[in-house]
Amino acid sequence: MCSATSSVSCTVTDVTVVGGGVAGMVVARRLAMAGRSVTLIEASDHLGGTVSRHTVGDIDLDAGAESFANRGGTVAALAAEIGLGDEVVSPSAAGAWLQPVSGPAVPMPATNLLGIPGTPLAADVIAVIGQRAAIRAELDAIIPSLWASKSLTLGTLVRRRMGSGVLEKLVAPIVHGVHSLHPDDIQLDRAAPGLRAAFAREGSLAAAVRFMRDAAPAGSSIAGIRGGMHRLATELAADLQTYGVDVQLGRTAQPGSIGGTVVMAAPTDPTAGRRIVLATLVVNAPELDSAPRGTGLLVAAGAAGISARALTHSTAKWEWLRERAGGRHVLRLSYDVEPEQLQATALQDASTLLGVRLGDSSVVDFARVEWLRPAASSAGDKIIQVGESVAGSGLAGVIRQAEAAAAELLAG
Repeated sequence: MCSATSSVSCTVTDVTVVGGGVAGMVVARRLAMAGRSVTLIEASDHLGGTVSRHTVGDIDLDAGAESFANRGGTVAALAAEIGLGDEVVSPSAAGAWLQPVSGPAVPMPATNLLGIPGTPLAADVIAVIGQRAAIRAELDAIIPSLWASKSLTLGTLVRRRMGSGVLEKLVAPIVHGVHSLHPDDIQLDRAAPGLRAAFAREGSLAAAVRFMRDAAPAGSSIAGIRGGMHRLATELAADLQTYGVDVQLGRTAQPGSIGGTVVMAAPTDPTAGRRIVLATLVVNAPELDSAPRGTGLLVAAGAAGISARALTHSTAKWEWLRERAGGRHVLRLSYDVEPEQLQATALQDASTLLGVRLGDSSVVDFARVEWLRPAASSAGDKIIQVGESVAGSGLAGVIRQAEAAAAELLAG
């Protein structure tokens, strides 16, 4: 393994991968497995990107992504390849909740896709958006179906078919929690692959949601890895060494210094994107043993007195973590705008969202992590790119696109 200060002479390479996040490691691994000479350059001192680890309250936790979408089986297949197949686990069946703009938190509607209801007049949908908005959403069943173009945003489609009530009260909080964007700011195909085709086939948005849910494999729509998602990065890094990838940490890509075909697995503009701050609290609070808000909550924009956009009750969500925490509780809260007093605000937000008073004395440990969700790439077709800036957020899409890019390079 080379570093920026290494005296080791690095050999001529067929492919140079710039960026050591999951996408870069997947491409490098796949090419090296096929016999290509690969160099991977990473500016930081570690691999994995946002799939990384930190220790809070003497518990090893994910500092970034803590789950993945089961859609397509992409992540699970990779986990099995690198020896983690038996470590893939499903979250608690308790389910997530939603904190509306006003009023108490409510359980997330059961039949939905990114918040789009499959049955708009269901009682759990009405509990979130109200009866008037639910009746408007039901009109989706009789509104003539028009072709949804590739450039259509998710927000535009939902608003046209089901109205602003569904969009702002139900879809927007969920999409913001998943993609850190308002539905108006994300293309339909990027947010919900397959929904446009299902809508064209079924003739209504609700019917398309029901079709996609019926077609999905049984079980939870998300999964994790026992011990944390950071194990995925650890095992990928071990495979890079096994297959002879020349990993160079602490090195930035300088023009003229890169050999072979170049794959950009890092954002072309590392300063562009949406800043997210993650606050992690480890607390002693027996009142949380009953998981009063299931596995956590997504928060509607403008919810009174709450700064966080989402809370995950991690020890309620993952059985393996509950066992390791030894009676303590792990809470993760994410923020688009960081409060001046992050720990105090996170504690207050957690108390409000969970309906349990958490005082300073309950805090065992606290940690802050900051991430930048990269903006969509505008580099053009001449550069081979992988990663979140081209694939969108979510490990499933990132890994799928990286695998496809590697296959294309090998076929060429």
